[in-house]
Amino acid sequence: MGNKMIKLLKNFLLIVAVIMFSSNLYAARVISTNAKQALLIDFETNRILLNKNADVPMAPASMSKLMTIYLAFEALEQKRISLDTELIVSEKAWLKKDSKGKSLPPSGSRMFLEPDTRVKFEDLLRGIIIQSGNDACIVVAEGLSGTEEQFVEEMNKKAEKIGLTNSNFQNSTGWPHPDHYMSSIDLAKLSKILYIEFPEYMYYFAEKKFEYNGIPQPNRNPVLHSDLGVDGLKTGYTKNSGYGVVVSAIKDGKRLILVLNGIDTIKNRKAEAERILSWGFREFKNIQLFNSNDAVATVPVWLGNTPNTDLIVKENITLTVAKGADGEDLKATYKYSSPLKAPISANQIVGKLLIKDKNGNKIKEYNLYSLENIEKAGPISRLFSSLSYIIWGESSVR
Repeated sequence: MGNKMIKLLKNFLLIVAVIMFSSNLYAARVISTNAKQALLIDFETNRILLNKNADVPMAPASMSKLMTIYLAFEALEQKRISLDTELIVSEKAWLKKDSKGKSLPPSGSRMFLEPDTRVKFEDLLRGIIIQSGNDACIVVAEGLSGTEEQFVEEMNKKAEKIGLTNSNFQNSTGWPHPDHYMSSIDLAKLSKILYIEFPEYMYYFAEKKFEYNGIPQPNRNPVLHSDLGVDGLKTGYTKNSGYGVVVSAIKDGKRLILVLNGIDTIKNRKAEAERILSWGFREFKNIQLFNSNDAVATVPVWLGNTPNTDLIVKENITLTVAKGADGEDLKATYKYSSPLKAPISANQIVGKLLIKDKNGNKIKEYNLYSLENIEKAGPISRLFSSLSYIIWGESSVR
């Protein structure tokens, strides 16, 4: 950077270094869908590859069972319950009640539990994940929290804690209710959190069938039978919501999460999910821009016992970009207060790395750290550096 610019901006100069690499942005690839709501994201980078009303609250139907499953996995992780713990099937879990409290025949998806029986927690998990059993959800809710109503309170508290900003729950099952809703973004976020926090339990989602009480129960997720590496997560349907699905698929080490809702038929739900996942894997790739502890820049230090230091990142920085790049650019820029003032500690946050698109819009931001400990220079060195900065506008030591 030139002396003139440093003189103009003085002590708190914003230094921008542009690192160019040839790669199209995700916006260069477009796909349409007949789903009312749709979202496709890259698991590792969080890049949105498809967005159709993804932040709009919608009726999620049984896809909201993912929050019930989250609390069930959390209870296992906290050792409040075990896979072998047996829970009692209440009459409420067996019967559905109308708005006046009148019992109705069992309805919706079920794992065919019998009232007043005891069922292992692991069987209930499979009944929710594989068969989407409403009865299993209520048994788990009552077993963990005493009542389904108390469990729903915990669902909403947990949703707020993990950052689901467009979600509200009225039951553990996804049963239609005007105040029971989620957005596609929240469903994708919850799915990612499940994979991150509970990897040891996620294999249940990939099981294609299980049998309970002599009744075979196939997994309701039809995309599991594709060749796209699908290993989860959950389907949903009500008359109000239409057909929906949250899908996770991994191929060649790259995982995508897809949310679709508001599709007109079961057949079209499967076709749309497979089509969009295929497109996502075909059209995009991940590139690693920096490895953990890579130096992004070498910058001057003011009044230190060394004239400069490296700014490093503390994590792998990966970006999702379109394949077949033909001239568009992403920009990696860094900023810090120049010059850095001693003393500085190793691994102290001293700047930011910004990833921007060709229009200057920020895509992502990362902290930059000092590589080393830098002490204040001695009196004579400080005097020389001060005179040098006044005369030349920057350190004379390169």
